[in-house]
Amino acid sequence: MRNPLVILLGLAIASSAAAPAARADDANTAYVVTYFETAPADSGKARSLLRQFAQASRKESGNLRIEVLQRVGQPDQFVILEAWLDKDAHAAHTAGRNTAQFREKLKLLLRGPYDERPHAGLAVGSVKAVPTGEARAAAVYAVTHVDIVPKEKDTGVAMVKQLAEDGRKDAGNVRFDALTQASRPNHMTVVEIWTDRKSADGHGVAAHKKQFREKLMPLSGSLYDERFYKVFN
Repeated sequence: MRNPLVILLGLAIASSAAAPAARADDANTAYVVTYFETAPADSGKARSLLRQFAQASRKESGNLRIEVLQRVGQPDQFVILEAWLDKDAHAAHTAGRNTAQFREKLKLLLRGPYDERPHAGLAVGSVKAVPTGEARAAAVYAVTHVDIVPKEKDTGVAMVKQLAEDGRKDAGNVRFDALTQASRPNHMTVVEIWTDRKSADGHGVAAHKKQFREKLMPLSGSLYDERFYKVFN
């Protein structure tokens, strides 16, 4: 059984070595969450394309981090998590050759639309990089879409902010960020990294998380869509 302290240390070392300098509370930072699904037989090809895309994107001006994730139990579903210095840096990346080539090749593998969602930071913690080595193998990402009915937006935003603050204190948490969609401020994305699935599950049954979900239900416009992923870049 892996020692959680060893895993956390590994995550911290990897983060300090690989994470670019950036303020977690920089209001100009552009966050992007992209979802897509491939034909089941093409998930391996998609992984290869994503690795190449991520490696090239990290060399671009203004890139703070990019992480590519594959869903646990449904390997044909992927998420790309990006953070850019500002909207202009992300726009340049989108218009660049690397992105154009990646999307053109990926299009042949897709069974649904390429769902790119620009976000702004809502409650963002310390900036950390993708785990490596033993820590990466054990780490689990959770990406959750939270949809609040428009008239309850402010209440929902406050609740999600508090969830992020409380979640960072839970055992095994490495990152806990709340983001809000740029075009629909009543839609939010919660991004979490946990040292292992046991830690993620422990957070899921914590008193504050259960209370959050109970209060959220009458305000929500859709199901609480929590999905678990593994990073592979």
